[in-house]
Amino acid sequence: MDCRFAFIAAIAAILLAAPSARAQGAAEVTGVWLTQAGDARVRVSKCGGGICGVVVGLKQPIDPATGKPQVDDKNPNPALAKRRIIGLPLFSGMRPTGPGKWSGQIYNADDGSTYASNVSVTGADTLRVEGCVGMLCGGETWTRVGPPIPPGPSNSIARESTKGVPKSAPAKTVGAANHPAPKTTGPAKGHAPTADAVGDICLLGDIARFAH
Repeated sequence: MDCRFAFIAAIAAILLAAPSARAQGAAEVTGVWLTQAGDARVRVSKCGGGICGVVVGLKQPIDPATGKPQVDDKNPNPALAKRRIIGLPLFSGMRPTGPGKWSGQIYNADDGSTYASNVSVTGADTLRVEGCVGMLCGGETWTRVGPPIPPGPSNSIARESTKGVPKSAPAKTVGAANHPAPKTTGPAKGHAPTADAVGDICLLGDIARFAH
């Protein structure tokens, strides 16, 4: 009788623990994520007490206008404008703010600007990424295409990719009037703007529009 009761209790404990295990799995942010438009893949890993995000793939890796790999040509900093999009670090200062949630800054290659950002795991295979200008926030949902990254030395890839790279311009946040936002590089006068082959790497187009 006692053995049977112990067996039933053990089964009950396993069943009760299952939702908790699933919740913990859903909160895993590391791995490779596909942006909502499907134009870029971003590798997210844990680093420095927070998370790092690096572009590891593009739907269109070659710029049709140049025949060369896509570069960060919208960046107003000449020292950064020639760096390749693949390998580009997107997150900076991204620190945990709660279970499955982080806040920091995100770089938008579509306009060469850095924005205040919130990242949150919304499911086992979904990640919500937002960018904000003042009180206005917009974003998208990324989909997991690569498994979580186990802890270990391999996670240093994201950190190493940011070494030796000059810092991006300050993020646009609440109170940004006291800190002028970086100017973006626009088309020369008399020339119609060309289509952006890269697209919104962070897909913060709405936020970028409000900012300019």
